[in-house]
Amino acid sequence: MRIGVDVGGTNTDAVLMDGSAILASTKQPTTADVSSGVAAAIAAVLAQGGVAAKAVRSVMVGTTHFTNALVERKRLEPVGVLRLASPSGEALPPLTGWPADLAECVGGNVFLLPGGYEVDGREIAPFDAAAVRAAAEALKARGIKAVAITSAFAPVNATMEERAAEIVRAVHPGAAVTRSNAIGRIGFIERENAAILNAALSTLAGSVVAAFEAALKDLGIAAPLYISQNDGTLISATQAAAHPVLTIGSGPTNSMRGAAFLTGVQDGIVMDVGGTTTDIGVLANGFPRESSVAVDIGGVRTNFRMPDILAIGLGGGTRVHLDPALYAARAVPAEALRVGPDSVGYRIAEAAMLFGGDTLTASDVAVAAGKAAFGDAGKLPGLSAAAVAAVWDRFQAMLEDGVDRMKTTRGDVTILAVGGGNFLIADNLKGAAKVVRPPHAAVANAVGAAIAQVGAQVEQIVAYDQTPRATAIEQMRADVTARVAAAGGDPRTIQIVEVDEVFLSYLPGRAAQLRVRAVGDLAEPQRETASKRSVQHAH
Repeated sequence: MRIGVDVGGTNTDAVLMDGSAILASTKQPTTADVSSGVAAAIAAVLAQGGVAAKAVRSVMVGTTHFTNALVERKRLEPVGVLRLASPSGEALPPLTGWPADLAECVGGNVFLLPGGYEVDGREIAPFDAAAVRAAAEALKARGIKAVAITSAFAPVNATMEERAAEIVRAVHPGAAVTRSNAIGRIGFIERENAAILNAALSTLAGSVVAAFEAALKDLGIAAPLYISQNDGTLISATQAAAHPVLTIGSGPTNSMRGAAFLTGVQDGIVMDVGGTTTDIGVLANGFPRESSVAVDIGGVRTNFRMPDILAIGLGGGTRVHLDPALYAARAVPAEALRVGPDSVGYRIAEAAMLFGGDTLTASDVAVAAGKAAFGDAGKLPGLSAAAVAAVWDRFQAMLEDGVDRMKTTRGDVTILAVGGGNFLIADNLKGAAKVVRPPHAAVANAVGAAIAQVGAQVEQIVAYDQTPRATAIEQMRADVTARVAAAGGDPRTIQIVEVDEVFLSYLPGRAAQLRVRAVGDLAEPQRETASKRSVQHAH
């Protein structure tokens, strides 16, 4: 028995699963504090499934807390930034290119210190322990509790970052320290940005994870808590509290993994239609395709693992901007119609015309077109067939354009339509070989959280002149497998799902950047005996 929860901007979805069977599912309104909405959703599926809280083995939560904090610029901690790259790494200071309001939230506590490495592993300048200690003491005196440490080429050699982190923890024990090599990839500025964002979220992450754990305790659930990551795998609650930035893109990822599970389709395009947006992503071998370019989060360029997602402003609550004088028209000029990007969001039950409101939404048009049946169709204005057709065709054009932008091959592809607003996707969408709508499509995101596996990724630059290629790959396979097992994966189920190799012609020694990713199923909790489990299964 496991529970998957996905927190969206409008709804909090939860499912209760026994193996691969879905026993119960629910949609609850997302609450301002989020945690009480999560507790309500979990309580609802336990009641609906008739299952005792103590029978639950694990709880997986995908949350929007951290994305919302960055977008809204709320609950962010001021950050002390230690950059180990002087003298050569001072041309672009930290926070370059950040939106002014976000940079102001995070603060200007920046220290440019000697250190860092060249791409071939040579030191830019020797590590200066005294300078790091002085910076840590200054941050402590200013009351700064979050610290981000970035060294040039730390993914190649993390020694200086680790030494700096030790000094900061010794001088300022209360500080939450983020090392960039634990989060980002080779690109320096993007990796530093990711580390600063992570540090800014550190206090919020601790309180969010504690709130989730308290909610489970109140419900009588003693099972371990896991948080969904951007790449569709899980990390423990402790790891999520330390690295919250790794969970920012988990919503669309959970929907894609859930769609793959519910349909059995491993390769295709997933369209997740929510209340405000449609997220379009590509499934490759059952996992979301990762973005290969810098990802913009809250206006900041970063380079950690994120799904390649295209969000378009079309959802169930999207506003349809059309002059009421044209509602009954025999023809609607293209320039007179605008769809979105604004949405009524969670206010759909009061603002949409179907529910007696005065805003024409995408859901109103879908019901008028006979594509959905909810609300009171009698409250809709007198929309002519031409007006309905014009708006519906515009929806399809937006979706078709999205599919075209995400496709990388010629020919039609399988479309998996999920999310509460999947009725907006026509069965005859251009570019689709077929449109598949699985059962439980509306809660695919929670299913994706519930079935998620534990994952890990290792990335480093290897010189094949010094280490034979086969040996290097085997060493990284062993390393990543050990990391999955340490994170709670069952060693018998761990498999390598991706080996990425990019040769670096500008380095000596036949160098290549190697990236290996592995996933595995969650191991059974050790606290239960086999006899207890068999009794529970019989029940």
